[in-house]
Amino acid sequence: MPKFDPISVQIIRNRVSSLMEEMEYHFYRSGYSTIVRESRDLSCVITDKQGRLAVAPPMFFHSPVYFHLIQRILDLYGTNQLSEGDTLVCNHPYEGNLPHVPDMGLVTPIFHGGKLIAFAASISHKADMGGAVPGSTWGQATELFHEGLLLPPIKIVKGGVPNTDLERLISSNSRAPELVLGDMNAQIGVARIGDKGVKLLCDQFGAENFIDALDTAIKASDRQFRSAITSLPDGEYASEGFLDGDGVSSKPVKLHVRIQVQDGRINFDFSGSASQTRGPANLRLAMVEACVFYSLIGFLNPSIPYSDAARDAISFKFGTSSVLSPEPPAPCSSYMKTCHKLVDVILQALHPFLPGRAIANSGGSGGSIVVSWQNPAPGRVNQYEIFGSSYGAGKAHDGTIGVTTHLANLYATPLEIIESEFPCRITRYETVPDSGGPGQSRGGLAIRRDYELLDTASIVYRSDRSRIAPSGLAGGKEGAKSSFLLSPDTPDQKQYPSSFRETFQPGTRFRLQTAGGGGYGDPADRDRDALAQDISEGYVTAFAARKDYYYSN
Repeated sequence: MPKFDPISVQIIRNRVSSLMEEMEYHFYRSGYSTIVRESRDLSCVITDKQGRLAVAPPMFFHSPVYFHLIQRILDLYGTNQLSEGDTLVCNHPYEGNLPHVPDMGLVTPIFHGGKLIAFAASISHKADMGGAVPGSTWGQATELFHEGLLLPPIKIVKGGVPNTDLERLISSNSRAPELVLGDMNAQIGVARIGDKGVKLLCDQFGAENFIDALDTAIKASDRQFRSAITSLPDGEYASEGFLDGDGVSSKPVKLHVRIQVQDGRINFDFSGSASQTRGPANLRLAMVEACVFYSLIGFLNPSIPYSDAARDAISFKFGTSSVLSPEPPAPCSSYMKTCHKLVDVILQALHPFLPGRAIANSGGSGGSIVVSWQNPAPGRVNQYEIFGSSYGAGKAHDGTIGVTTHLANLYATPLEIIESEFPCRITRYETVPDSGGPGQSRGGLAIRRDYELLDTASIVYRSDRSRIAPSGLAGGKEGAKSSFLLSPDTPDQKQYPSSFRETFQPGTRFRLQTAGGGGYGDPADRDRDALAQDISEGYVTAFAARKDYYYSN
């Protein structure tokens, strides 16, 4: 195969993409926890021998993590201490740039003809890694050590032989060892699928050609990305937004960016952001990169294939010990709410460069809930759910409703699975009228879900946007705020903060409501037929249509 034959390069890239899909399929089909087999909070990749991606996984925000993790492994072990049959594990946000402690990364070096040629790797959320609370995602953590057992890059399999001592250490520190080890072993298994698949490609095309093809694909993506950046006019724009709090303090946390474009170069200056937080709202570098790359590709040209060459086209500036450049042992477990707000802030700053390309603020991640049951079924200690919300509106489209927004592509756990595996009932699951931000294009509607507990349960809840609503764009209005209501629609109704832990008794009822997406453009300019359809479908009430859209019919 000629080194730069574009057809052969694309064939190999497509084969790698297919191999990653195969790994992911077998992973979630082998999953023990609902986090893996239902929410699919996981990713599987093949990287080159430097840890660079030529193909991004659907779980986009994991993409930049692999490079940092593999670079750290190479720093620690070099190539001379990595062998055929090795697999390394890491969940450390500072040692390996993992998002937070429950996210466990496994990396397997791939050899052909005795030479290191690639890595097979995966990341997935674990049911419990120890720490102060069940699920290891305490919204009130004040240091990393509250969040669970910390694993720097270390061999969990050496030369094909499992490290049973390390397995026992992990098991002894988890409240759900069966789920954690089950999912971890699934990761080890899919790494073998990746290893076998790459070796077959090398047998077919030659190892050097395989290496060259990945490098060529990465460089091609780099050229596309840099070319797209040149479409931005020179200029400088800034934007800021706020988290409700960090989980410990109710003081809003400022995220600030100044984007400078000059002669096809782009710099993201985050130095105006708040200092690192006492609570777990801090972001490691890989997560900031994920927010920037995701926002830029979506804004410039969604068809650009991501590769790790993207970081070479962008420069970053951070303040010292900030929420976006924390120092250990600053906690990180509530990182996702910060990611979602940071994407909003970046898109707001990009908007003036090419008006009409960005979208309004989304409803965020929707938050997460960990329910630890007093009398669980065997192997079902923790009920862990990640909620979707809704997108903000764009210039030519309304915001999508009831999906996981930015970065993740997660799945909501089916109600039937929750009710069949855990002692609770879901009594309501619906959209919320008038919750999408009014605009020429309407923001996506909020989602609410009502629960009834059938057993005593400790609940750890983490969310955002209950105090500061998602903003509209270009004249669009805010979306609805999120809420957690105890005993909803009763005289005893009580609203809880966006982050808390509390134990509730059987019979307790509560309601989770996500935030709605912001609107885009002047509501008075909304198409009347579209508004009439909103009213007929129950998305907008007749009262709100008159008040917010000046509608009369």
